[in-house]
Amino acid sequence: MFKKLLIANRGEIAVRIVRACAEMGIRSVAIFTEPDRYALHVKRADEAHFAGADPLAGYLDPRRIVSLAVETGCDAIHPGYGFLSENADFARICAERGIAFVGPNADVISRMGDKTAARSSMISAGIPVTPGSNGNLADLKQALSVAEQIGYPIMLKATSGGGGRGIRRCDNPTELRAQYPRVISEATKAFGSADVFLEKCIVDPKHIEVQILADSQGEVIHLFERDCSIQRRNQKLIEIAPSPQLTPEQRAYVGELAVRAARAVHYENAGTVEFLLSNNEVYFMEMNTRVQVEHTITEQITGVDIVREQIRIAAGLPLQYRQQDIQHRGYALQFRINAEDPKNNFLPSFGKITRYYAPGGPGVRTDTAIYTGYTIPPYFDSMCLKLVVWALNWEDALDRGARALADMRLQGVRTTAPYYQEILKSPDFRSGVFTTSFVPNHPELLNYSEKRHPSEIALAIAAAIAAHAGL
Repeated sequence: MFKKLLIANRGEIAVRIVRACAEMGIRSVAIFTEPDRYALHVKRADEAHFAGADPLAGYLDPRRIVSLAVETGCDAIHPGYGFLSENADFARICAERGIAFVGPNADVISRMGDKTAARSSMISAGIPVTPGSNGNLADLKQALSVAEQIGYPIMLKATSGGGGRGIRRCDNPTELRAQYPRVISEATKAFGSADVFLEKCIVDPKHIEVQILADSQGEVIHLFERDCSIQRRNQKLIEIAPSPQLTPEQRAYVGELAVRAARAVHYENAGTVEFLLSNNEVYFMEMNTRVQVEHTITEQITGVDIVREQIRIAAGLPLQYRQQDIQHRGYALQFRINAEDPKNNFLPSFGKITRYYAPGGPGVRTDTAIYTGYTIPPYFDSMCLKLVVWALNWEDALDRGARALADMRLQGVRTTAPYYQEILKSPDFRSGVFTTSFVPNHPELLNYSEKRHPSEIALAIAAAIAAHAGL
């Protein structure tokens, strides 16, 4: 097992990895840029090293990070999610310098990160994919021709895209002509590649993803599925495991497809195979070659520590489980509590957290890196914490989620928490039947009351009195 591991990330996922290392007897090393000097992952790690004044550059320089790992005596690097987690060059440099990369190898990252190459691999493996272009589009003329052949609406996508960026729906040729240069521009800026492709838009699908684990001995298992249909502009808001919408037969089918997909590309480590489900048809969407933000709910229903398994696999150890060992129990939901104002088009709300009280009680878990007095910097993702709830049945899980959201106190910034409380009241959501169109089809859920909690009012009055008295 590794002796020392560098965490090439920040925020709650860095704290999550620090905890896994502590349980495994591995010394953890954090990196930070100037805005994160007082961040929780810096305080919690065994060591922390400055990566530069620029907020982002220190987290995005693969050679510098690997050199730091070598200098500090680390034998492994965990990339977390985001930043360099799906950067093939990063994994390749780790291999060159003799540092274990906690993830798949560079070739797999490169192939699955290229959406057209991933589609080709899945087609060869017999995995159903949506109709679309054969490879990247040469120009707008070809895009219009392919779209005419498969029929509108279509999705225009950046080949190297991810995180919901570089995607546009086009319902007719006019929209395709307008969106084509925009997607190319966004793809170039965000991913450094102008390559784009298109595929048939599956209207109002269910977004289902399957968690897989694969070791270096060739063993591949799945940990069942997550339902990520509650999303806004391709950004996930609430995730559920297992999906309340699948039959046992569908659950077994998508699990088998995910395992087959992983075997087809000789996958190793943790990964996620994402599908769209519509009219009882399943279509491969993409494969994420990293730990997912929402891995927490899979851990809650299966009892498997996914980050721990990632580290064990990277060390060359076999999986501790076989498929028959994996069972799911109850339902888990994850709420991404973002520092955003839902009533103001989800505008980011960065600033100082004047009070934070984490909810607790049976079946409640919070993954976060915030604390009272922490200032959320404007340079990174707006997620404050992941609130996870679990219960034995669907109704109890919903009620527990409502209670935990009401228990939480996060003051100083606006968050998405009150919006989630409205979603939990929705009969359409509580029915357990919904698609990716749930959020745009329910604008009325944004009309919630902004009445402040008595404790907030008392705090404001106390602060005013103290200021008046010169205290």
